[in-house]
Amino acid sequence: MPAADHQVTLITRDGCHLCAVAAEQLHGLAGELGFEYREVDVDAAAVLQDTYGDRVPVILVDGREHGYWRVEPARLRRALAR
Repeated sequence: MPAADHQVTLITRDGCHLCAVAAEQLHGLAGELGFEYREVDVDAAAVLQDTYGDRVPVILVDGREHGYWRVEPARLRRALAR
């Protein structure tokens, strides 16, 4: 499946330095690889806070948790190549 057929979501929070770094990296990779990218504020819903609140930023690929705290570009590329 080409990268363009995948959606990557960043679970983020205002004022989170690691979130800002991850967002910058994912924006660049989205431009390069063509996947759909969106950001969701963890504080927008209690269920998000309960699930991800202590681990932001969290990266989801097609709605499934891929990783947290840091973007690993090589690992993400492999996930998007599936």
